[in-house]
Amino acid sequence: MKKLFLSFAALCLIVSVTSCRETEKKAEDAADSVEEVMEDAGDAVEETMEDAGDAVEEAVDDAGDAVEKAAEDVKEKMENN
Repeated sequence: MKKLFLSFAALCLIVSVTSCRETEKKAEDAADSVEEVMEDAGDAVEETMEDAGDAVEEAVDDAGDAVEKAAEDVKEKMENN
């Protein structure tokens, strides 16, 4: 009976160690997945910010060109009068 009990205890220990190992592996995989998702999100945010910066810069250039054109038109009209 004692051998049966010890054998059962040893079997339970082996199963629990194997189970913990699998759980640990799953936790590591989940952590890796989260890290990858966070890196992808960071890259997306960075790219979006660069695109927004480019759009603002282009808008400022266009506005500056429009102001210059308007000033030239006013100057021409003033010279023609």
